[in-house]
Amino acid sequence: MLSFSQFPVPLFFFLSILTLQCLTSIAAKCHMDDESALLAFKSGITSDPSGMLASWKAGTDCCTWSGVACGEDNRVTSLSLSGQPGKNEILSGTISSSLSKLKKLNSLYLYDLKNLTGTPNFLLGLPEIGYVYIENNKLSGRIPTSIGNLTQLVALSFFGNQLTGPIPSSIGQLTQLTQLKLGDNLLTGTIPKTFSKLKSLNYLNLEKNQLSGSIPNFFNSFPELIILRLSYNKFTGNIPTSIATLAPQLRFLELGHNYLTGQIPDFLGKFRALDTLDLSSNKFSRTVPKSFANLTKIFNLDLSRNLLVDPFPILFVKGIESLDLSYNNFHLGTIPSWVTTSPIIYSLKLAKCGIKIKLDDCNPKTTYFYDYIDLSENEISGSPIGWLNKTDFLVGFYASGNKLKFDLEKLRIVQTLKDLDLSRNMIYGKVPKAISGIQKLNLSSNHLCGQLPPTKFGANSFSENNCLCGSPLPPCKA
Repeated sequence: MLSFSQFPVPLFFFLSILTLQCLTSIAAKCHMDDESALLAFKSGITSDPSGMLASWKAGTDCCTWSGVACGEDNRVTSLSLSGQPGKNEILSGTISSSLSKLKKLNSLYLYDLKNLTGTPNFLLGLPEIGYVYIENNKLSGRIPTSIGNLTQLVALSFFGNQLTGPIPSSIGQLTQLTQLKLGDNLLTGTIPKTFSKLKSLNYLNLEKNQLSGSIPNFFNSFPELIILRLSYNKFTGNIPTSIATLAPQLRFLELGHNYLTGQIPDFLGKFRALDTLDLSSNKFSRTVPKSFANLTKIFNLDLSRNLLVDPFPILFVKGIESLDLSYNNFHLGTIPSWVTTSPIIYSLKLAKCGIKIKLDDCNPKTTYFYDYIDLSENEISGSPIGWLNKTDFLVGFYASGNKLKFDLEKLRIVQTLKDLDLSRNMIYGKVPKAISGIQKLNLSSNHLCGQLPPTKFGANSFSENNCLCGSPLPPCKA
């Protein structure tokens, strides 16, 4: 029988290293509780068309599984699974409560898996959890009332689920939170006043819920807040005065689609770092503050669908990207020069703003990047061809209820165009074949004539024209 001493030295070292690697591999295998917790999660998944969890196999090291990361003690510290619904990268099934066995889990990311159901109650068993992003799934039920016990949380997001009930006041105990995103759910009730304890918040998103009551006047508690999104709720009352304390750093203030009243506060003109201001679809009245002239860095401004009146202040914006002043009581007369000189504007909505111009005489610095233009319900004459034929990315053009007069066949209809409303104008000529790629079309009440090209649109899209004929209208005369 051969002894080790009889092996050549290189072979002895090779066997030694191989043995050591085997022992290390066995020692490095993830904790059995973590493996069973993850396999239980997998067993709750009924559909995984892209094979996202294909590497999750019993008896293999779960630290090597897709989306799993472990710490030095080979305990699972991170679980990250993200979907791309357009590529069929989704998961269907229910989140297993066994995930609460991952006692060393620090971060949980479950993004865009779409069909993942269950409740967030399992989180209560994760004492070291610091980051939770369960976004764009189908979680239901209530946010646990004792979620405030997870005091290590730095970020908490349930954005884009189906959670119901009130926001627990215990969230105020999560004093390390920097991000809180509960938007796009079915939450009701008011914003807890205990939020005033979250002094490290830089991102608060409660949009697209059914929250009500007044917005609490506690914003002097958030010296780090950069993003505030409260749109699409049922909030009432005025904009709280303490929001003024956010002026030095706030970049996104979104309060649209609520029931807010009163005058837009003058202090908003001090928000010189503001990128986006959305106050749309509320009941704000009186004039827009002259102090808005100080908002030189603003890129997106939406004041549409309020009760605002003239005069609208002159702004000194270096480059507006998106502007919507539609459906107030403005009489602008013309499109402001700070709009037409912007080199980066892509969305312009000035419906029912009292504009009285000949469009041919208006020469904006660029129209190439426009994707939405809404000039409906004004007194605009002339032709939009000079504008529209220079765009390559236009998605929607709305100009109903004006005095536009041009040959429709000369309009360049780009492939990106989905919505076109030119109703109630004085447009003439024939309807071009290129309309076939549009999704929503209204050419009614014009002076169009001739046989319609093959179309999927109903008669209402072409009614009240001079002499249009052919399906869906009556047939053309021989």
